[in-house]
Amino acid sequence: MFKEFQSKKGRKVSEIFLALCSDPPDVAALRRMAISEGGLLTNEIRCKVWPKLLNVSTDELPPAPGMPDEQREELQEQLINIILQVLQRNPQLHYYQGYHDIVVTFLLVIEHRLATALVEKLSTHHLRDFMDPTMDSTKHILNYLMPIIDQVNPELHDFLQRAEVGTIFALSWLITWFGHVLSDFRHVVRLYDFFLACHPLMPIYFAAVIVLYREQEVLDCECDMASVHHLLSQIPQDLPYESLISQAGDLFVQFPPSELAREAAEQQMERIAASTFKDFELASCQEQPDTILRQRFRNDVRHDEHSRSILSRPRSSRFMKLAVMGLTVALGAAALAVVKSALDWAPKFELQIFP
Repeated sequence: MFKEFQSKKGRKVSEIFLALCSDPPDVAALRRMAISEGGLLTNEIRCKVWPKLLNVSTDELPPAPGMPDEQREELQEQLINIILQVLQRNPQLHYYQGYHDIVVTFLLVIEHRLATALVEKLSTHHLRDFMDPTMDSTKHILNYLMPIIDQVNPELHDFLQRAEVGTIFALSWLITWFGHVLSDFRHVVRLYDFFLACHPLMPIYFAAVIVLYREQEVLDCECDMASVHHLLSQIPQDLPYESLISQAGDLFVQFPPSELAREAAEQQMERIAASTFKDFELASCQEQPDTILRQRFRNDVRHDEHSRSILSRPRSSRFMKLAVMGLTVALGAAALAVVKSALDWAPKFELQIFP
């Protein structure tokens, strides 16, 4: 078994370096490698692949900070320096509690200058909505959590609604990409491989599969906000990460953001005036390419099918679909035409990700 694992790992390493050495690098293949079982395997490989996933040139890194060597050797100093550089260069961005958890993850994997460049790109794209002056955009993203759960397990969804637990328990999961709540760094970087290769909303899908995985624990709780919130706030450390990653990918393909936009908006409309979302409603009503994807899935799966049947349904081309729908500026014009609809799900999502 060990020999078979080593052989499989060796083949994957070879495929990754083959994609890296292509001219130009095969970013779609690198996304598939990052999504598939085991992710990018080592931090040495991540140093080479993460910049490709974020379309950051290693030849155009920001200048080294002007501070003594003994200070730069200190992780805390480097962490503060990266945050200050990004915020100074991008005055439209605002620091939020938890941002440092993401920055330190990059700093622990790659060297300081490259970490700065990657964090800056991530901050102006995947994390952009978290860095607004208010939390309105972050709350909107959290509003996708319950509609995802409802699609898979209406019973669990209804229980959570009756408990009035809301989505605040998942806030730190989302805004730190789980870096703040997972104690094993191997699991953190595995999730970063996955999220960097996928749509910016993938962390909320992963949050949903965690809740779905804990279905029985939740249903065994007292149906009140305090009990359910306490349970969900304590994320288990022994989760089956590869299985959950696979399930999150499946759910994204089956129920893409454009298909959940209306439900997410309705969650928000319970709290604010409907007029705020006029433009959003128009966008979410338009026919989108990924509507066809879901319609095709509906032909095969009945709406009342049990959640485990949905989660376990095989997806032979899932990695390819997720790679195609990964939103980075590395995508070509043809792919952009396919996935641009995914951006219509929210009125304030960072549209300049597409040149």
